Amino acid sequence: GQIAALTTKQVNALTTDQVVALGTNQVSAITTAGIQAMSTDQIAVLETRDLAVLKTTQIQALTTVQISTGLTTTQVQALTSSELAALTTTQIKSGLTTDQVVALGTNQVTAFTTAQVQAFTTDQIQALETRDLVVLTTGQIAALTTSQVNALTTDQIVALGTNQASAITTAGIQALGTDQLQAMETRDLAVLTTGQIAALTTKQVNALTTDQ
Repeated sequence: GQIAALTTKQVNALTTDQVVALGTNQVSAITTAGIQAMSTDQIAVLETRDLAVLKTTQIQALTTVQISTGLTTTQVQALTSSELAALTTTQIKSGLTTDQVVALGTNQVTAFTTAQVQAFTTDQIQALETRDLVVLTTGQIAALTTSQVNALTTDQIVALGTNQASAITTAGIQALGTDQLQAMETRDLAVLTTGQIAALTTKQVNALTTDQ
């Protein structure tokens, strides 16, 4: 009750030592306005155990600046699947840094909804480590926009599983550059649907190597 009663000014006035000293039940009691009033320095000292108990409303209250400048990569790694799934598309697009995306674990990337996946910038897509990319669900792969598909690095293309390759939309297939297409493994090409094959442009077909 006392923590929830703190004004935004009072929350912002807490020293970093005081923020560190807060218990998990106290952190989860901070109002959404109080969360937004926290400085990036205060956000940065929140212990991972405290971050883990944040409510959906508190997560969604975080400003893009608090996310990009306040949250450390270690803190990002401590976010639960439900907390990541609670992030707004704006928080993802304008908040998450490429370093934070790199820090995400395989169990975390699968937590993103298709709408969240579509919110990723091309830089963020390229920042996904191959070990994270390979665990994306077929639904997440199918959600990729043409710009996102076109942004995939050749290493990421090589890492795609057969079920993932066959999940790329026909528009996504057409968005593939010649370098990307040439990077596709024969096992991935073999599972492309008739619709995906038909979607290939003459330029793309001509770019296929003799091995492919």
